[in-house]
Amino acid sequence: MNSFQAVVLGVVQGLTEFLPISSSGHLILVPWLLGWRPHSLSFDAALHLGTALALLAYFWREWLDLIRGFVVGLLGQKGRADPRWRLAWLLVVGSIPAGLVGLAFESVIEQSVRQPWLVALLLIVFGLVLLLADKLSARQRNLESLGLFDAMAIGLAQVLALAPGVSRSGITITAGLFLGMERAAAARFSFLLATPITLAAALFALRRLVGPRAESAEAGVFLAGLLSSAIVGFLTIGFLLRFLQKNSLAGFVGYRLAMGALVLTLQALGLR
Repeated sequence: MNSFQAVVLGVVQGLTEFLPISSSGHLILVPWLLGWRPHSLSFDAALHLGTALALLAYFWREWLDLIRGFVVGLLGQKGRADPRWRLAWLLVVGSIPAGLVGLAFESVIEQSVRQPWLVALLLIVFGLVLLLADKLSARQRNLESLGLFDAMAIGLAQVLALAPGVSRSGITITAGLFLGMERAAAARFSFLLATPITLAAALFALRRLVGPRAESAEAGVFLAGLLSSAIVGFLTIGFLLRFLQKNSLAGFVGYRLAMGALVLTLQALGLR
């Protein structure tokens, strides 16, 4: 891999991690479409570390407030009336399902669900589910209205995103919409919920970059991928939160259907 390819894949990761179109799916499809050799899992870890840093950079004030609220709640009953205490616990509850399943089945997922045709099929199927949620949702609830059932439901939906092509942001926004949330509120909760699991996964994957069993890597190439994914990811978070305040998700669904159809057509014709 050269630096140009690293930057391209970093941009792809930064865009697709937060737009509801699947980053893991695109990191499989883009090299496949361009005829590039598959990148290593260690480079994949660098890209995910970049988007984890983007989440922390964008939401650092909210996370500091949540941590303060959580600590104050631990110290006394009065602090547990703070909305920050409640939201912090909802994020903990919502993070548990994907964390447990990811730890148990990481290697199985990495080895068995990376075929382009399967990614394309999941793009189409869960794109249609997202469209259905967007059409049917009451879109009246904000973050303050969420309860434990809502957090668990969205957390369980996040488990599906371990399969490339589903999209973490896509499936959690879908779940939020089915629960009647506003689009922007669903996206904000999705990003906050993604922060601990994305950061934990990135740190866990760093074993491929450091230590006695580390995969060989060129520092410059990895840094190019990490920085491009972090910068583009940061900008994409802000864009999507603003976009969803006034716009629907139909455009992202259309893209998912078109990309899925393209991949399936190319494979059916034997062109890739």
